[in-house]
Amino acid sequence: MTTPPSPPPSPNMAEKPTLLVLGSDPPPRLGRLTGRVRVAYADDATLAALLPTADALLVWDFHSRALRRAWPGEGPRPRWVHTASAGVDHLLCPELTASDTVVTNARGVFDQPIAEYVAALVLALAKDLPRTLELQGAREWRHRATRRVAGTRACVVGSGPIGRAIERTLAALGVTTALVGRTARDGVHGPEELDRLLARADWVVSAAPLTEETYGMFDARRLALLQPSACFVNVGRGQLVVQDALVRALRERWIAGAALDVFEREPLGPDSPLWEVPGLIVSPHMSGDTVGWRDELGAQFVELYELWEAGEPLPNVVDKRRGYVPGP
Repeated sequence: MTTPPSPPPSPNMAEKPTLLVLGSDPPPRLGRLTGRVRVAYADDATLAALLPTADALLVWDFHSRALRRAWPGEGPRPRWVHTASAGVDHLLCPELTASDTVVTNARGVFDQPIAEYVAALVLALAKDLPRTLELQGAREWRHRATRRVAGTRACVVGSGPIGRAIERTLAALGVTTALVGRTARDGVHGPEELDRLLARADWVVSAAPLTEETYGMFDARRLALLQPSACFVNVGRGQLVVQDALVRALRERWIAGAALDVFEREPLGPDSPLWEVPGLIVSPHMSGDTVGWRDELGAQFVELYELWEAGEPLPNVVDKRRGYVPGP
């Protein structure tokens, strides 16, 4: 089991520490931190100049990749970086990875919302709901038989809290789920078993972090392993999937359907061919965003800040070389 890094040293309380926030639309609600911390805001253009002045950095705009370009190799820099997202691939660069700056993420906020979204997609694909709505819009009465979900099998790639929440939620629908992680352990299959599990799955769910090992893992070879009746769902990172291969798999009916909530490039442009691929559900990176989600992210950051301020160990510490928070 990996021992998490020591917490960053607590700031000098003789002066208010400076919290730099990347992104401000809308700004985070910092609640009880008001008056205890000096808050400055940065955007992609001003981040590099302001980073040396900050004790801590909150990456509130988790779509921004500016930190990878702006992180200083030497000299003053934040001792702690927190991102209001589960993924950290938009942050990590060699200079940040090599530094003693501690990185934390929003692990725990999105787990159940994403699991519910995956369950909704599975049901929508099984019950042919997109086609039903299409026929309703055309005022066409067309009776069809749909698939039963209970008794089917799922393979969920990604064994962190999100993957485990997906497993629990699908179990409530009667789906038997195999979790695949970076290493085999109790209740988790190792990557050497992935191909075998893909070949027997009715539902394949991609929920892995983006790392060197997972980049492009769902390519033409792996998609060809799926049964013709299988469906593919990606709520992890767009770069986990070779997009052209998935389009081909759907157009040539290697698989029955797919749903994407994340993409290689976001937002998806109006001229993207993905909008018209048969059997594909497209949603705009919203699987974890439920009513009040920003308030939850702000409240989580306030709790972490108070631990950091007191010099206490922080939860959700990212192993910067692996690119995710190590689990049990």
